[in-house]
Amino acid sequence: MKRAMIAGGVFATVLVLLALAAGRRAREQDVDPAAAASPAIDPSTAAAVTATAAAAHQGFLYGRIHTVVGATYEGRLRWGGDEEAFWGDYFNGFKDENPWAAHVPLERLPTERRPIEILGFEIAHRERPIDLGRFFMARFGDIARIEARGFDDVRVTLKSGTVFDLDRLSASDFDDGVRVWDGRRGVVDLDSRLIRTIELLPTARLDAAPDRLHGTVRVRQGEFTGFVQWHREACVGSDELDGDTAGGELGLRFDAIRSIARRSRDSALVTLLDGSEIVLSGTREVGHGNRGVYVDDRRYGRVLVSWDAFERIDFSPGGSGPAHGDFPPGRPLTGSVTTRAGRRLAGRLVYDLDESETTETLDAPSQGVDYTIPFGLIASIVVPGREERGARRASVTLQSGEELQLELTGDLGPGNAGVLIFVDGGQRPEYVPWTEVEQVDFDGPAAAGPQGRLAGLPLLVAPVVPRGWRRSTAAPTGRAGAPPSPPPTSAADRRRGLLPHRHHRYRLRRQIEA
Repeated sequence: MKRAMIAGGVFATVLVLLALAAGRRAREQDVDPAAAASPAIDPSTAAAVTATAAAAHQGFLYGRIHTVVGATYEGRLRWGGDEEAFWGDYFNGFKDENPWAAHVPLERLPTERRPIEILGFEIAHRERPIDLGRFFMARFGDIARIEARGFDDVRVTLKSGTVFDLDRLSASDFDDGVRVWDGRRGVVDLDSRLIRTIELLPTARLDAAPDRLHGTVRVRQGEFTGFVQWHREACVGSDELDGDTAGGELGLRFDAIRSIARRSRDSALVTLLDGSEIVLSGTREVGHGNRGVYVDDRRYGRVLVSWDAFERIDFSPGGSGPAHGDFPPGRPLTGSVTTRAGRRLAGRLVYDLDESETTETLDAPSQGVDYTIPFGLIASIVVPGREERGARRASVTLQSGEELQLELTGDLGPGNAGVLIFVDGGQRPEYVPWTEVEQVDFDGPAAAGPQGRLAGLPLLVAPVVPRGWRRSTAAPTGRAGAPPSPPPTSAADRRRGLLPHRHHRYRLRRQIEA
């Protein structure tokens, strides 16, 4: 029922306990009488020491897992055994359905041109509505609960109360399994088929945990500083960097490395803490097969630096990162849309018929760097018009005032399904196709507060879904008030096309999360 990596751990633990016991006896025999009579530690001092120890590991994932056989595990978590380990890391999946699509008449949905080819030559083409399937990405710090719902679905509940049902048959981090450092059972790897629910909880005090990787990544156009994941996986000092040297294969712990520099398309120069240098090659981790380096740069949320753009990383101390409580619940996305015809529509927004909260992200690249920016950090998006010949970038201005020039792909590309605007908190939104959007302005935290545009907004409920679309039982906000859903379609029905085909959309995100 589980794969427990306990045997070696138990033996090591016994040795450690015996050593501690022996050391304690030796200390008791050598205690100075005056020291023995010393006053007890001040409770306030002890509390401060405890708080400091807890804060040192506050960034690690922690939770309680209930299995289908009734067992419960609690402790530090790491997805897939050696992948996501911190509150700022992302949980990924594919949304089971798109309830926002029902707000748009089918004839108004944007279309895409699909060529018909014979022997590599295009003989005709056809137009069809763009795919409205959407990937799901959320930081673990934004999630309250993850639960399996049969063999087909995974339900994710955010701190805000929003509920998403994910298609378990598509790419999903849930099926990677979870490693848990349980206080009673030791280190246990749990297969996803055994997991019923995962409750994410504030990190308790951990007796021991590895150092988190942190550093500065340099690219041609600048640098990014923050917590890092090398090759999208390695994120703690005990992880290893593997490669070939002139003397054979070599594995280096990241906590022994000072820097890594791209030496060629297929090799890297590694500098160790003692100053010695080693050239590694021959593996995906140190060559063109590298899947990129994640950097949690606080200016942008998260970036993925491709191997082609990567020049160098210098590691530095950074602690364990933000705690569970440092991720407040997301707010509804509000602002205004200015059309190319000059209309301005203000209210609650649903961007790309998908993102509706401030914790959701805008995903787009620039010069080999893929940006994943929470909408809460964005002030405005200006899209170039067709008349602006040669304009291949959108201007994305952040709440900090910084302006980014991002390429017209991903969430800024022609696959964008447009924007819904619930004007004045109404239940029937205005719809603006992406080709008609000139600018989107987002409210900052002050404008969206108790006295801002959110005041008095009614809860949105799931609309009536037209034939051919399926809707979850939860409202888009995950709150009560949705009308009952029709009988759910099976996974086989989805494969037969009862939901629009969705696996070619958002190529950028697929590359990011592959």
